[in-house]
Amino acid sequence: MCGIFCSLHVGCDTDHNTCGGSKNTVYHELSERLKVANATRGPDAQETHHVQVQGTCCDEAQAPSPNKTCGPAAFDLEFFASELRLRGDAPIVQPHQQDGDVFCWNGEVNAYENDGAKLFQSIHALSAMDDLPFLLGRIEGPYAFVYYHAKSRKLYFGRDPLGRRSLLIHKPSVFNPYFLLASVSVGDDQGYVMEELSTDAIFCLDVGQLCESKEITQHFDNSLTCIPRHIDRQILPFAKLGRVNTTLPPDAPPLVPSLDFAIVPRDLAIAIDNLIDHLDRSVMLRVQNIPRRTSSEKGKAQVAVLFSGGIDSTILAFLAHRHVPLDEPIDLLNVSFQNPRKIQVQTDGNIGAIPKREKKRQLKAAEINGAMKESASYMVPDRVTGLQEVEEFRRICPGRTWNFVEVDVPYEESQAARAAVEAIMFPGRTVMDLSLAMALYFASKGVGRVRISAAPDDYQSYTSTARVLLNGLGSDELLGGYGRHRTAYATRGWQGVIDELQLELDRIPTRNLGRDDRVISSHGKETRHPFLSLTVVSFLAGLPVHLKLDPRLELGLGDKMLLRLAARKVGLLEASVRKKKAMQFGSHSARMEAGEAEKRGDLMIRTVSDP
Repeated sequence: MCGIFCSLHVGCDTDHNTCGGSKNTVYHELSERLKVANATRGPDAQETHHVQVQGTCCDEAQAPSPNKTCGPAAFDLEFFASELRLRGDAPIVQPHQQDGDVFCWNGEVNAYENDGAKLFQSIHALSAMDDLPFLLGRIEGPYAFVYYHAKSRKLYFGRDPLGRRSLLIHKPSVFNPYFLLASVSVGDDQGYVMEELSTDAIFCLDVGQLCESKEITQHFDNSLTCIPRHIDRQILPFAKLGRVNTTLPPDAPPLVPSLDFAIVPRDLAIAIDNLIDHLDRSVMLRVQNIPRRTSSEKGKAQVAVLFSGGIDSTILAFLAHRHVPLDEPIDLLNVSFQNPRKIQVQTDGNIGAIPKREKKRQLKAAEINGAMKESASYMVPDRVTGLQEVEEFRRICPGRTWNFVEVDVPYEESQAARAAVEAIMFPGRTVMDLSLAMALYFASKGVGRVRISAAPDDYQSYTSTARVLLNGLGSDELLGGYGRHRTAYATRGWQGVIDELQLELDRIPTRNLGRDDRVISSHGKETRHPFLSLTVVSFLAGLPVHLKLDPRLELGLGDKMLLRLAARKVGLLEASVRKKKAMQFGSHSARMEAGEAEKRGDLMIRTVSDP
């Protein structure tokens, strides 16, 4: 995991003594803040590199005189990268540089060596930069990158087709006349308009052309081009996402009345085995060969799982057990929030039958009068299922140390962190963004306690040393785990389910991945998504719909049916029948205040730019 910051702005003209005035001051202050924010993603090394891009005349402050050649005005390209060393044994410092070319990389290609250094050499050796899509189209892992090609004076940048690594963009404007790329921002700020970079293409900014035009804002769009990822008639396995199989099932596909393998149809049995094989390999590639920082880390956890005890995180933890050395613990990070609104209901009973306005008034009065129970209960739904599942692990995975890390977040602590979390998750700014980001922020921090005996309250403080976190994101979208998939079947039959699954796949790059990457990486850790391996995505997209889910069956069986059958086959009997609960509700990170029960998740939170 790395942090990337790249900027382009008008540099100083020493002959004419112009540096852009107050706007340049704003830029330099913002640049320093962005570098600090992106440094947290890579605590092992940070470096800055500048490139001066000269034009015939780049000074916007003065027009060239017919009797005098223009001074050496230039555009300044600034590159900053921070490094979290998780591949290879040799220490690496970014940005990579050779013959004027500059490369900032945040991604995974190879688990056994530093992939950024190797990929830089591959790009640098290309006979033409037009071949860049051919190279990137063979990379399966997540990535975001910036590459400056000195000979052509062009800047290339992009993300993988799923958008598993964050990269934000600010385009020059009249008020903020500079170009920015960053893995993470500093939150809502007057100095930019940050957006998630689209994953639809690879982008190329002709810095030389922009410099010759003598004006960065007006000519920016004409200097920016989109390079298609997929080249016709070329076999590029990872250039774009596969399409969902549109084959309709037979008129009445056989029902699977239980998770008993004796009654599973042959084609479904084959799909179960293939899913286990694909997911097992995906997990293996993400947990093996993680370098240790020091010898003192031997015997400590290198891998953690964002763990709720649900089927997604459970099967990932189980498969990680197959590939992590047995003498190395695996951390199961389980987060729970003190939620005043929930505690109030538990204390006074559910008053949901009364009108909303009266309900809100009573809850607020109780809070003001100190009637709210002060002792918080952290036994939230995800804590209950997590504790149940770790006991199943201990039965079926002998010899493994499972550190079940109880991350308990007091209300005051969550509120104190809110401003920081809002800044990290930006440009995400909905109520749902915040509740999910809060859960991920504290869970990935990994500071909590572990039980050391069966005696009540026999705990010790614990901070996870793992810098690789497995995340179960993607299974609901690919395998039909949401209620809307049942609704689609009820209204439009199997064709409705197919259409909904395609929408899910199309939306993955624009929904949660960039936000989650920014939040988790703020602790100097890297999230890895075994379900979102492009190989796994392609396999699941290609399966006939009725092999993945069956909306005719009850919850806990028909939703993500294929995954439930796979979990049952590897021995996860309890996990295979657990019903889905969204992370923000399972951890109680959502709707904390009195009256917030009615807030919709898509409402926008207030930011500094709001009136």
